[in-house]
Amino acid sequence: MTDNKSSTAPTIVGIDIGSLTTKVTLGSSCDFELVRNAHGGHTCPTAISFPQGKHRRLIGEDASEISRADGNTISMLDRLLVDSLKDSDNSQINDQEDRLSSFRRYKVLTSDDHQKVYVPNTNKEYSATALVAMLIGNIKRNVIATLKRLNTNGDETTTDNLHFIFAVPPNYPESTCNALKDATFAASVSSCSVVYSPQCMAAVYQRKFDDVDVEKEKMVLVVEMGHTRTSVSVLKQLPIKDDESDKATSTEVVSTVSSSTLGASLVDIALYHHFLSTIPELSDFKTNSRAAQRLLAGCSKLKHQLSMLTENTQLVENIGKNDSDLKLSCTREVMKELCQESVVDKLKGMIETVIDKAGGKDTVGEIEAVEISGGGIRIPFVQETIRNVLGKEDDFVFARSLDDTSLAFGAALVGSSSDSLSQETDNNIDDDRKALREDLLKDELEMSQQDSQYMKADELRNKIEALILELRSAARHSKHGALLPTSDDFTAFLEGTDDWLFSDECSDASLEDIEKKWQSVESTMKDMCAEYLAAKKKESDAKEREMEEEAKVGAALREAEKAMNGDDEADHDTRKLPTKRRMDIVMKNKKEANELFVDKNYRHAAARYAKALTHCSKFFDLSPDERKEVDDVKMSLYLNIALAYIKLEKLDNALQSCNDALKIDEKNTKALYRRATVLYQKRKFDDAVKDLVQAEKLVPDDKAVLKLRKLVDQQLAKQKKKEMAMAKKMFA
Repeated sequence: MTDNKSSTAPTIVGIDIGSLTTKVTLGSSCDFELVRNAHGGHTCPTAISFPQGKHRRLIGEDASEISRADGNTISMLDRLLVDSLKDSDNSQINDQEDRLSSFRRYKVLTSDDHQKVYVPNTNKEYSATALVAMLIGNIKRNVIATLKRLNTNGDETTTDNLHFIFAVPPNYPESTCNALKDATFAASVSSCSVVYSPQCMAAVYQRKFDDVDVEKEKMVLVVEMGHTRTSVSVLKQLPIKDDESDKATSTEVVSTVSSSTLGASLVDIALYHHFLSTIPELSDFKTNSRAAQRLLAGCSKLKHQLSMLTENTQLVENIGKNDSDLKLSCTREVMKELCQESVVDKLKGMIETVIDKAGGKDTVGEIEAVEISGGGIRIPFVQETIRNVLGKEDDFVFARSLDDTSLAFGAALVGSSSDSLSQETDNNIDDDRKALREDLLKDELEMSQQDSQYMKADELRNKIEALILELRSAARHSKHGALLPTSDDFTAFLEGTDDWLFSDECSDASLEDIEKKWQSVESTMKDMCAEYLAAKKKESDAKEREMEEEAKVGAALREAEKAMNGDDEADHDTRKLPTKRRMDIVMKNKKEANELFVDKNYRHAAARYAKALTHCSKFFDLSPDERKEVDDVKMSLYLNIALAYIKLEKLDNALQSCNDALKIDEKNTKALYRRATVLYQKRKFDDAVKDLVQAEKLVPDDKAVLKLRKLVDQQLAKQKKKEMAMAKKMFA
């Protein structure tokens, strides 16, 4: 890797490329923010799809929307980099990996020391490194989008300022780590490094408990099982006696064992073969067929259900004879028996091995906590296996300080705490890898440019389609629809354009051709629909003026609220008016607010109530009687503005107004009832009950209070019932 020449400190990005999903976390400079994908999710599917025709590649979150699994959709990209791995016990990956790979519907071509995937829709072959580069490029775009949302580094947020750190299992060989680095270079991220997953887990565990005083050494077993890989580690937490340190403990990795074959996917495969052998209709299945994919997906769903229930039935559509639906039934005990050799025995062996490496049987007694993480760890017999190896009782509670994002979080932690980031330089890379990187970079830039062209073409197609749909809908539903032409020429224009959108000509059109088509459609529409467009523009201008007026009112409301909070810049009325004169202004605003409220103009009413409260803060030299009069008015205003905020669904503002009212009189029944109403809508039922109980003591027969209390009690009962049901499932 080339040195990072940016004058600013790099933005650390921790990445965990899993078989199903990829998790990404920013470093300490961004408060370890999770990176969202383009759809707002916090994970990115590890998949790429190549649609037919002139369309952009679908990567990550977009590829997940492809419901079919065919030869043009490549999933579990990380597996393409690890097919030649050995497990920590030095046993070659063979039968288990073959069983997993046989479900691929895409064609993998294996050569001397690397793999390629042939994609029919493009009639091209892509190396595993090139495919991972595409995923990393998508991650980079999501990272930059997240940084812009956080407004971090401003205009300095560039690819030159990013440092990607990948969390990988310890059994990843140097060649696989180098492939990740080459892929990162091809994605135009010039700085990256690799850190092993146990180190990441230790960093997360350290952060969780770095302020906890520990008098003696503490041993922790960490078991992390994902879809296709598992890591088991023993961590040691040590007390720090140095008074100058800002931490109470340090955490180190004592021993670790990793497997690139053991994972939750083996449970799916075991169930798959079980049903193949017990249901005659499925005996001739091929593992790479569409029906086999549906069956495997059904087995995965059944596995999830059996993690919560002792037995269950899962319906799988279109897998029987004549595409009939079949029901898959299984019990938790049968699932365990099916996985005894492939999962239970192997996990047991891994735990025993890591304990032996940590010091043998004596270490078992020293283990004070067991941290579990990953989707596979939710399977009951997996947890049972861990308990059995450690000699723990069935009621032993696992710690869950680590979650599915811990590896990415840990990578970001390691990178953020390192004084100097280890990375390759041009001098450390041989000529063959340099040439490979340049070729990968060139290909990725060409594909990215092509994607950009395809995206622009798709956007124009969408604009044309949206325009045709609008005109057709306007003729029937718009109040200006009567202004549209009814001639045969106009009908022919709509139908002809619609036919073109679904023609081969449109599918094969270049960006230049589609731009010309859009210009033609837009020009024709302006000529034929001039009256309709003019009416729409007039209506749009009127709405814009209305919005400007609302904005002015909103600004006035904000100014009034600022004044209520003591912001002198929002209020320029510094006159010392006589008490009666100031009260007249208050009551005038209150009266206007009441009228607006009756007319259901809640936003303007709230602004007037706020303005009245602003004037209430300007009284001076009040006598005791005058003070009581002002407090009574303020109480009324706070209650009224709270109700207005409730109508506007501004619950936080309403809650603050109720709190302000209760500061004046903590035994005001209406204020207690109104705050309970807000808390009920915010689903804070326990807090709502407290206010209602106090209100009932003050006015026992208040019908509104009693009615709301009944609603709150119903919700609490439902909540308790749901919690009991969940607990019952959890400990079934």
